[in-house]
Amino acid sequence: MYEGKKVIVVMPAYKAALTLEKTYNEIPHDWVDDVILVDDHSPDNTVEVAKQIGIQHVIRHDKNKGYGGNQKTCYTKALELQGDIVIMLHPDYQYTPLLLKAMISIIGNGLYPVVFASRILGKGALKGGMPMYKYIANRILTLYQNILIGQKLSEYHTGYRAFSREVLEAVPFQECDDDFIFDNQMVLQLFWKKFEVGEVTCPTKYFEEASSINFKRSSIYGFGVLWYSLRYRLAKMGWTWDLMGK
Repeated sequence: MYEGKKVIVVMPAYKAALTLEKTYNEIPHDWVDDVILVDDHSPDNTVEVAKQIGIQHVIRHDKNKGYGGNQKTCYTKALELQGDIVIMLHPDYQYTPLLLKAMISIIGNGLYPVVFASRILGKGALKGGMPMYKYIANRILTLYQNILIGQKLSEYHTGYRAFSREVLEAVPFQECDDDFIFDNQMVLQLFWKKFEVGEVTCPTKYFEEASSINFKRSSIYGFGVLWYSLRYRLAKMGWTWDLMGK
């Protein structure tokens, strides 16, 4: 509990057996009430490792549902467990669990209902080994989105995010895509619902075991970001009512 609020960490996992224990051990468990791991039908022993290290809530998809589909299961289970503060932490050790206390306290003290851990604030991204093409694409997409959406985030593409229960209950995340574009669609829904987003600087690590999408899927994601950001702008102007374009 933090300030009387139940804190839950959700971990969307795919082939995380080699990095899961190290990530889990750095979680400040005196601040976190429950940990949920959702395995997206990994071909390795992620589930077995999760159970061995003591994760109480382990869910395994019978088939691969995609990164967005995984998050839907994570947040649904967190709400079922009555989480008041829910933080998504990737189990690949790319993002440090040591930032959890800062993110929890920001929401727990009512400063922001949503917190993103930004790799772009400071020099964490390139210092941590982010490929240059991804860094450049991140900066271009973020500039484009800030202009169209009317915000000033340092980045929209971090996978380290914290939400209050109020946000998860208000945002229709089940309507988002099951692939990687889920993250961006959810950001658009946050702003559509007029929630404010706080950011904290986050060091990151890029290494062989850390998960990363390839150039082709990155390109598909990038074009999706451009399209949905434009739809958001058009919706704000009253030219379309369907934000997700489904």
